[in-house]
Amino acid sequence: MLDESLLDDPESLARADRRGLLRGAAEAGARVRTAARHATEAGLAEMKPEGRPRAVLIAGPGTAANGVADLLATLAGAVCPVTRLHSTGVAPAAGALRWALPGWAGSVDLLLLVTPDGAEPGLAVLAEQAYRRGCTVVAVAPQRSPLSESVNGVHGLVVPMATAPYEEYDEGTATGPGALWALLTPLLVLFDRLGLITAPPDTLRLVADRLDRTAERCGPAIATYGNPAKTLASDLADSLPLIWTEGAYAGPVGRRFSAVLAELAGRPALSAELPEALPAHGVLLSGAFAAGADPDDFFRDRVNEAQALHARVVLLRDRPTGGMTAAPAARELALSHDTAISEIEPEEASELENVAEMLAITDFAAVYLALASAGGS
Repeated sequence: MLDESLLDDPESLARADRRGLLRGAAEAGARVRTAARHATEAGLAEMKPEGRPRAVLIAGPGTAANGVADLLATLAGAVCPVTRLHSTGVAPAAGALRWALPGWAGSVDLLLLVTPDGAEPGLAVLAEQAYRRGCTVVAVAPQRSPLSESVNGVHGLVVPMATAPYEEYDEGTATGPGALWALLTPLLVLFDRLGLITAPPDTLRLVADRLDRTAERCGPAIATYGNPAKTLASDLADSLPLIWTEGAYAGPVGRRFSAVLAELAGRPALSAELPEALPAHGVLLSGAFAAGADPDDFFRDRVNEAQALHARVVLLRDRPTGGMTAAPAARELALSHDTAISEIEPEEASELENVAEMLAITDFAAVYLALASAGGS
């Protein structure tokens, strides 16, 4: 159950936020600026690459690394293949995780290591393997971490992760929006220098400004009726979110939203891209999760029973190319099954600014759900 009264009580939200998730979301813009400065100090902005890599490989633990790899792959598009190396191991602990290079990886490929921890022996082993194969290695990790020392030892480049002074590594900070932007921003600088995307310093400043403005709109002091993140969190109470995305850059945002809803708020969610989402999720709108499901037990006493989950559509839209859109069909399908629909569409700007606004709103919404739900933070 969602305690909606908590959403409009900033003091209670602050007391409930023992992991500092709201502060991490609010400081995303500052984290972009700090991370961009770290990238410049590490020498990424002055790089003169001899050409583009054949492929980019990304390894790292957790939701933040997943989000970084997904976003970079989408932003790079067909210019260069970007592949995430999935971990193996007996447990999701730093010491138990292992990664391996594909057999074809070699001197014309680039390995990126991203971690908010930096204590994973498996990443150090991977860096050594890449060095033996001739791969270029770049890491974004906490300063003076074991991984940073290992990458320096194999002549790789390390960018210190931009961390807040108060921040300590735990599950919440590793998943939250601050970690995502701290890991992603230096790699945006690197991809710009490699010619894989366009992300000059001016664009990153605009991204940071957009994150700041969105944080102002979504902050705990703004009432639910004027706060898009609190409104979305309230909409998703006791629901199974079906996150439908449209536009190339909305896809990774929707997948990250699904992941952080599960990891931070303990909420199941499904994500799919339009128009494939309509047949993929259509049966859910008329099955057990439909808005009118289970009508035959109308007179049963439910005081002591958990509220049944009903599907709710969240439509994340980045402007599709060519003007073609499946949004009208999505709305028609949802409404024809009496399923409520929430829509998020960023103000028109560059791709990175649009991504930043959608990420900020959905990250804040996941945090509010985590804090205002029974058994949350």
